[in-house]
Amino acid sequence: MTSLTPGQVAAIAGVSVDTVRRWTDRGELGTHRLANGHRTIDGADLARFLVARAAAEGADTSTHGLSARNRFRGIVTRVRRDGVAATVEIQSGPHRVVSLITAEAVDDLGLAPGVLADAAVKSTDVLVERARP
Repeated sequence: MTSLTPGQVAAIAGVSVDTVRRWTDRGELGTHRLANGHRTIDGADLARFLVARAAAEGADTSTHGLSARNRFRGIVTRVRRDGVAATVEIQSGPHRVVSLITAEAVDDLGLAPGVLADAAVKSTDVLVERARP
């Protein structure tokens, strides 16, 4: 299970830490309290929240007009396997990035809903790598 700080959530969602706190205070996004009182957010919960939020806001998830070599830090929202191939969906702020990679790469990277990942976009290729904290 991936646990994220409000600062990490803010960076992924493209909002301020105060916005993340408002989401949690209103009960829109669940948190867990550590022994020291700090809040953490479960990565899988964040993935579901961001997908629902983007759908509710009718966010434009296309990448038209962006130059090559863009990198999107986000959270894995879905992994679908089909034999040797897999599709990986990443929510990065309002952007939904989907990549077709090998199932072996999914295993090697430990990709699953709630895991932080980077999507590197160059021309028509989207490369996925496990994000370093």
